[in-house]
This record gives sequence, C-alpha cells and structure tokens, in this order.
Amino acid sequence: MTTDSASPESTRSTDGFHLVVDALRANGVDTVYGIVGIPITDLARVAQASGIRYIGFRQETSAGNAAAAAGFLTRRPGVCLTTSGPGFLNGLPALANATTNCFPMIQISGSSNRALVDLQRGDYQDLDQLSAAKPFAKAAYRIARVEEIGRGIARAVRTAVSGRPGGVYLDIPGEVLGQTMDAAAAAHTVWRVVDPAPRQLPAPDAVERALDLLARVRRPLIVLGKGAAYAQADEAIRNFVEDTGIPFLPMSMAKGLLPDSHPQSAAAARSLAISRADTVLLVGARLNWLLGHGAAPQWSADAAFIQVDIAASEFDSNQPIAAPLAGDIGSVVSALRDGALARPITAPAQWVEELAERKSRNEAKMRELLSENPHPMRFYNALGAIRSVLQDNPDVYVVNEGANALDLARNVIDMQTPRRRLDTGTWGVMGIGMGYAIAAAVETGKPVVAIEGDSAFGFSGMEVETICRYQLPVTVVILNNGGVYRGDEAPAGSDPAPTVLNARARHELIAEAFGGKGYHVTTPDELRSALTAAIAAGSPSIIDCELDPSAGVESGHLARLNPTSAAAPAAKLSAGA
Repeated sequence: MTTDSASPESTRSTDGFHLVVDALRANGVDTVYGIVGIPITDLARVAQASGIRYIGFRQETSAGNAAAAAGFLTRRPGVCLTTSGPGFLNGLPALANATTNCFPMIQISGSSNRALVDLQRGDYQDLDQLSAAKPFAKAAYRIARVEEIGRGIARAVRTAVSGRPGGVYLDIPGEVLGQTMDAAAAAHTVWRVVDPAPRQLPAPDAVERALDLLARVRRPLIVLGKGAAYAQADEAIRNFVEDTGIPFLPMSMAKGLLPDSHPQSAAAARSLAISRADTVLLVGARLNWLLGHGAAPQWSADAAFIQVDIAASEFDSNQPIAAPLAGDIGSVVSALRDGALARPITAPAQWVEELAERKSRNEAKMRELLSENPHPMRFYNALGAIRSVLQDNPDVYVVNEGANALDLARNVIDMQTPRRRLDTGTWGVMGIGMGYAIAAAVETGKPVVAIEGDSAFGFSGMEVETICRYQLPVTVVILNNGGVYRGDEAPAGSDPAPTVLNARARHELIAEAFGGKGYHVTTPDELRSALTAAIAAGSPSIIDCELDPSAGVESGHLARLNPTSAAAPAAKLSAGA
C-alpha cells in the first residue's frame, strides 16, 4: 500500500495496483502466473513485493494453463495475469479449456481506455475484451472504478469455485489500476470470501432412488471422473467402493483416486465393463464423447445411469438419468455409503469374476507388449522403461499429452495416488504440457515428469526456459517419432508430408541452451538411467527419446473422428483404421 509516513492518517492513499494485490492476498492467493506488459507490469511488481509468488511465462496460453492446473490441484482459483489486446486473446484458450474441464481459474487482464474503445477510436490494443471473453468463461466481469476492486475480486473468487467450477474473466482497465483513493476507506472495500464453495447436500429421496436401483442390479459399475479427483473426497469414495465391492472404472485424470492396482479396478477390462454394465454410477464424470455419450454400441442399450453432479443441468444431457443426484461429491457419496451399509449393497460375484478373467487376459497381453524390445524403440518399450522408473518414484506428478503418447501412456503408466496425473482432459487439447507441469511443480514442490509427443511438445516448448529460470524439478520426456502421429508419411511433392516433423531433432539441446540438463536416448536402458538421474537431481531436464518414425497410428485411438479422403495414400488409410 502506498503511504506517506510524514502525512496524517487521513491523507494516506493507495492505488488500484495495491488494492488488487490486497484483495488477492485476502483471499488466499499466493501465486500468480502470467506475462507482464502494458498496463499490468507494475501489478506483477507489487504482487511480488507483497509476498505473492509471480511466475513469468513466455506465452499467455501456457500461463493460463498453469493457473487452471493450479485450480485443479488446490481447489482454489489459479490466477493468470495478462496484458491487454493480443495478450488477453492468448489467454482465452486456457480460460475456455479451464471452463470446459471445470477447473477454477481467474484470468485478470489489463485493458484499454473504455471511452476510446467503445467509440472504436483506435486506442492502443483497442478491443472489447469483456464481450470477447463471455462465450469462453463461466462468467466475465469488468471493474470500472478503484472502489470496486475488492468486490470484483470477491465475485471472481466465489464464481470460479462455487457450484460447477470454471474460468472467470476479470477486466481491469489501466486507468482503474492507476486510480487512487484514501487508504483507510480502501481497506474497507477488501474482504475475504466466506465459504466460497459451500456443501450441497443431496435430497434424501434422490439417495433412496439411487440405492434402490443399485440394490437390484446384476452388473453394476462405478465410473470415476476427474470431478471426483477434484472433489478431494478420497476417503468417502474409497469407503463406498470397497464397502459395496462394485467394480470401478477411472477416467484418465481420476487414475490413482483408488490405486490402479486395486482389485476392483476395471481399467484393464474397460471395453467389457462398459459394454456389459447394466447400471452405471457416474461420479464426477459426464456422458460426453469420452464415454461414447452413453450410447450403444459402446454401452448396453438398456444400461441405466445414476449420476452425481453438482450441476443439475448436466443430467439427461445425453442419456436419460434414472437416478440424478445433485450435490457435492463428498456429501453425495457419504450419503450413498451410509445407505448402502444399511441395506446392504454388494456387487454380484459372477460379474466380479467375469471382469477379473478379462483383466487377467488383457494384463497378460500388456506384459507381452512391454516385454518386446524393438530397435529403434517404439512406444511400448519406451513407456515400459518410464513405467518402471515411476513405480520407484511414487511422489512424481505425471503430465501427459500427445496422440499416441497420450493414449498409450494412459494405459501403460499406472497411478497409485490421487491427482498425480494431469492430461489433455475433456477437449483433448494439445499444448497444456509445460503449463500443467510448471503448476504441478510450483503448487506441490514435488518432482514432475511430462510425457510428451514431439508434436505436442512444440505447442509450449519455449516454456522450458521458464522451467529453467525458476529451477523447477521438471523432467520432460519427449517420445520423438518425428511426426504428428508418425514421421514416415511419404510426401506428395518436394515438401515434407503434412504429418512429418524432424525425426532427428535433438530436443534435449533446448534444455542445455537455458541451463538445464539434456539427455538423448535410443534404448530402454538408456531411458531408465536418464530418467532415474533426472528425477534424483530435482532440476530441469529434457530427455529426447528417439523412436522409430513408423511408430504410432494416425489420431491415436480417435481415428474414427478423423475423416480420411478417398484420394489419400493407402498407407495413410491403413494407419488410421
């Protein structure tokens, strides 16, 4: 706060920069991610001087992704700070992605003079940012005068975390940041939000309806989504799953909520579990494209769905919900468990045995794939090496993106602890890797391993400089097959084919350029050794893992979503089938 010690109390003043920081600190914000520039450079300086940690990025989308990941990990809104105009626009993809994934974050952007912008007089970075942000955020607000800063921050915090969490845009014109007011009066405009995400208890009759349905089914299944991981209701979920004996299927960011090695996990029998289940309890999971919209032929045509969601508007979005349970996950699952113990509810032994037999077969096939050792390396033997190192380092956070790198790592890399896996989420968006990795390291202090496809890494690779500048314990493993999907597509002319990148790129040199450690590996043994050393060192590193350019398939597991032209080469059609 700006004061003049020689002046009487009544003449002390403060400004918008200090009030924003005071309001953030009052609401527990201890880290801000962003990029400085007009008109928010001094805001970052004031934040840092106040004790808030400022992490400066190289591109706003990555800063926004970091804020979103921080929100997921902490259940408090991560804060991203951007400049006006293009800086604001660069932050929007992350804001939209956070809203889609239900991660609480706040994007605070400076903006230009309202009087000039509204009459389109051509001000510096002239843009109606509030209107542009509204379609991509849970809510968007503008602070029009310095007296409203505390209220604006409070609104943004509560909106981001209450109900279904999401991204909030907060527009602060540069002239508001520069406005001053009496310091004593200003102190009364700032407050801490009380209970920003209050519990929402389920209706007793809704709980009874769900329990009645579970009590009479033959093939029940619990699907745990990333909302279940976000809720941090780990004990309640574990108790309900284990007390009922119902098999569970974790979505990718819910892996580790119960250990992947848990005997009730149906992950290794996913297709069978989905196609045969007659009643499905969705906990923090939505029947979107990731679950085939709940429809046949992926699901049984007569499957009944029970859904736990804090937003009642989500029910019936794709399929009829036989037993909707509106409320926060911790409260709903605790109520279900209490009711299940009184009945009791148990999974039929025949169903459990059917899944166990399929799991055993599929796990045997996975062991065969992981035991193969082709040279050059391919995805499975590279991921097998990574898997063995991560099993010895259970504290590591795993960030994962790519096509084949994502699809195969999700199946190969087991998770034993909640919220240790962050990936591309609902939209399957590329470019989250470095932002998520930075947030995981900053928010937890734990080592992070980012498993990246070489194409996916390119979206945010310059943030390696950020990782090195802050000396974060992040190791980036790049599964380099030299292409988008694969690097061996034959060109139609003199230029490289559309999917081809540089198969001999030495990504590890990027780390060395900024003071980190680089490794180039060509065998699983070299990969194991390098990853073990990198995690132990606890400092920035890149491992370039040279794969066979023919490794991988087009669009990973999503080839059905990538229409192929009748004129495409036969090899391309085969790869995408």
